[in-house]
Amino acid sequence: MRIGYPCLNRTLDCRNNHSFKLASYTEERLVETVAANLKCLEAILKFNVENSLLFFRISSDLIPFASHPVCRFDWANYFTGDLSRIGSLIKRNGIRISMHPDQFILLNSPDDRIVERSVLELEYHAEILDRMKLDGTAKIQIHVGGVYGEREQALKRFVQRYEKLSSRLKKRLVVENDDRLYPLADCMDLHFQAGVPVLFDMFHHCILNFGEPAREALELAVTTWSEQDGPPMVDYSSQFAGERKGRHAESLDNDDFAHFLETAQGIDCDVMLEIKDKERSALRAVEIYQRESSRQKKKAKS
Repeated sequence: MRIGYPCLNRTLDCRNNHSFKLASYTEERLVETVAANLKCLEAILKFNVENSLLFFRISSDLIPFASHPVCRFDWANYFTGDLSRIGSLIKRNGIRISMHPDQFILLNSPDDRIVERSVLELEYHAEILDRMKLDGTAKIQIHVGGVYGEREQALKRFVQRYEKLSSRLKKRLVVENDDRLYPLADCMDLHFQAGVPVLFDMFHHCILNFGEPAREALELAVTTWSEQDGPPMVDYSSQFAGERKGRHAESLDNDDFAHFLETAQGIDCDVMLEIKDKERSALRAVEIYQRESSRQKKKAKS
């Protein structure tokens, strides 16, 4: 099990998601910003390797305005050497990579203009992973989208749009169950219709489900991943005490995470911690996982 965290590192004195206002866009500003983002990303990945954090979600803001009409600069070729070098670092150290575009990605929207913009943004994400020369185990995760007062039609539109995507996108795209609109059962339906793998979000499932026990739900999601997809990816978090239902915790709940590991015992998966304090909780999670794994091995021998 590889354990990781998303996008930002709060220990290092850098960020890999610097951007700027659209009104101040220039190619010079873009090159300067992307260069700084890539430098920081490389530093984060090296930190992660040193600390056994081998799962990382790259920020969607790595290349500002990459899918916006204002950006006519060939950033992919300009930074191909940097992206390839980072990809080599990733492959050399067995790091698992994912990306998660913002909520405005809506493949099932009834508005074709929104769908077009969504596909352009997804293609940008695929271009980053391709330029890093990462295989199909590096994934781009999205939500199903909106309901628009017509759930069945919305699901049908998702399948229709998914089938029209480029092959390089379809090999990377995974769909995640959410906590408001589309539970695991809907995502499984999309898998059966279109073949898209399901990234299981444990926290979302606890909030929105059809009564499936967590272990059973996890096992179902796991069946949607092929060998080419790599080990299933799982998102983990817990409830922020005293806050609105669904708000992610600020810090890892050690006991809850140990319970999650017990639920997932024997399942080969990589776990992304959607916890606010990022690598600080991930480091604790690795310690707990190593402790629990050692305990299970001793138990098996006795």
